[in-house]
Amino acid sequence: MLKPVKKKSEFARVMKQLAKNKLAILGLIILLAEIILCAGAPLFTKYGVAEMDYMSFMDPTPSAEHIFGCDSMGFDIYTRVLYGGRYSITIGIAAIIISACIGIVIGSVAGYFGGQVDNVIMRLLDVIQAIPGMLLMIVISAMLGPGFVNTILALSVSSIPGMARMLRANMMKERGNEYIEASQSINCSKPRIIFIHLLPNCISPIIVQATMGVAQTITLAASLSFIGLGVQPPTPEWGAMLSASRAYIRQYPHMVIFPGLAIAVTVLALNLLGDGLRDALDPKLKN
Repeated sequence: MLKPVKKKSEFARVMKQLAKNKLAILGLIILLAEIILCAGAPLFTKYGVAEMDYMSFMDPTPSAEHIFGCDSMGFDIYTRVLYGGRYSITIGIAAIIISACIGIVIGSVAGYFGGQVDNVIMRLLDVIQAIPGMLLMIVISAMLGPGFVNTILALSVSSIPGMARMLRANMMKERGNEYIEASQSINCSKPRIIFIHLLPNCISPIIVQATMGVAQTITLAASLSFIGLGVQPPTPEWGAMLSASRAYIRQYPHMVIFPGLAIAVTVLALNLLGDGLRDALDPKLKN
């Protein structure tokens, strides 16, 4: 008697393909290491996030006691970089999750129903996209005011149209396939067809875009904080640290270098991982 052949799951196939990409694995390792360091910040530093070293006001340069040096207030920069990662990475992930969820709903409805519904939704998205993304974030941040939650909301709004448009395009390609006609013939409800049958076959590009979107959102969050519209000092967010240290860039460049490196390394790791996911999820590489 022949044994049934076990079919590998799509997740297992993607993970196997991803494991072959050394740069993607490097990005994943760097990202996980940063998350562990930031989440367990009290275990990796002997200073508190608001603990001042009054002896370092006059000599804030890196030393054995403060490997990244101190800032203008006597705070340990290494400690604040670790704690700042909690805010910066959380802002990036939270903003993309919100924009992806809203974009998926909007794109699914527009892509499946088409016609007048699609036309109305696309014209509304055109209005939003007619405003430059950075300008839109500045306007929303100025209206809501600076702060952690308001920064997330401002960043999430600007990413919704891109997510919705990408999913709409994939939905329109998939909705004419035979398995959708079969689902309609047995009277499956429209929400079930969209979210159970169509969405799993259209979600791959959204996963890749979301991964790379986190990197872009972290950079944009730092930009908002730098101009005074994002998270504000003394909260140890990377962009806020850059903003607070810009007056000392000539005398003490390390105050800017280390928060800037934290942003650069995080963005690099996410881009490497995003490139690997794009290749792993490419249908042309399934064989």
